[in-house]
Amino acid sequence: MSSFTWHRAVIKIGSALIAPNGHACTAQYLQHIARFITASREKGKEVIVVSSGSVAAGRDSIKVRHQPSIAEKQAMASIGQTRMMANWAGLFSFPCAQVLLTYDDLHNRTRYVNISNTLRELLTNHALPIVNENDTVAVNELKVGDNDNLAAYTALVAQADTLIICSDINGLYDADPRKQPDAKLIPEVEQIDEDTFKLAGGAGSSVGTGGMLTKLQAAHKCMQSGIQTLIVNGRDAQVFDYLSQGQVPGTLFKAEKSVGNARAKWLKHTLKSRGVIEIDKGAMNALLERGASLLPSGVLEVSGHFKAGDAVEIHFQNAAIAKGLAQYNDAELSQIKGSNSRHISNMLGYSVGEAIVHRDDMVLL
Repeated sequence: MSSFTWHRAVIKIGSALIAPNGHACTAQYLQHIARFITASREKGKEVIVVSSGSVAAGRDSIKVRHQPSIAEKQAMASIGQTRMMANWAGLFSFPCAQVLLTYDDLHNRTRYVNISNTLRELLTNHALPIVNENDTVAVNELKVGDNDNLAAYTALVAQADTLIICSDINGLYDADPRKQPDAKLIPEVEQIDEDTFKLAGGAGSSVGTGGMLTKLQAAHKCMQSGIQTLIVNGRDAQVFDYLSQGQVPGTLFKAEKSVGNARAKWLKHTLKSRGVIEIDKGAMNALLERGASLLPSGVLEVSGHFKAGDAVEIHFQNAAIAKGLAQYNDAELSQIKGSNSRHISNMLGYSVGEAIVHRDDMVLL
């Protein structure tokens, strides 16, 4: 069994633990999780919860005779969110704070910083932040879509050192344990690669939206940002006794030691790319070897529709090598690509700078 230490953790609890029967919140699997959270806080540790279950909790209050529409699911979430929060609040003697997010909140740098400040202030005042996606208003293109990845984003914005994903499975196996009884638990993972992702099967629970694939995606984001990730069985009360002792009764995904700053993490993992800039070899060498900004002279092609300030991927020979914030929109870049920076004003009638992606707004992939 692996060992771990931590100070600030995001604990993700899925729908299968919140609403095991598919509707209505229960404390069936939450009491031992709550005891672990309380005991950890008494030791001076900080905890943030990412909780699923709002749609399941409100399912009985919206009468449908068919597959629920988006509006009906949003109505379920609106009713169920208060029930889910009440369920959590009843387990603690300290304040619980509701934090509802959408992907767009994480995409916008100003809101990202505000979320970070709010979470820090809640922890300073000994409240328990309980995060969920704002399903009531989010539309598909503005949704994270699953709470495993939302938990990873929360760990990034909160600058946590640990993500604990409480599932209904013991961890990552070398085969699907539901189909192969002799499947073996993998206690430690040092790197997630293509072969690791192949171990992920389909969604295990009919209640939630995430299977092992989304858990691996979350772990991958966190590992690359210096955040260790655990997958454990949240239904087993003994699991939390082990966790309290610093042991991992599941799978530990080890954090990479090389960690960038908070802005680099935001650029790399949170922002959705809106376009692609294909560059030549000279520009590629300037970016990778000299840490330079990207100038229009090195641009070969521009694809996608994006505004100034949107995130774009920078490709060399169709492979992504960097990601950053464009200083010009796609139409402007198409006009000035391949040109010397000093000609930008003459070509466009104005200039916002020589670089089309500044080094301070860029992260290498």
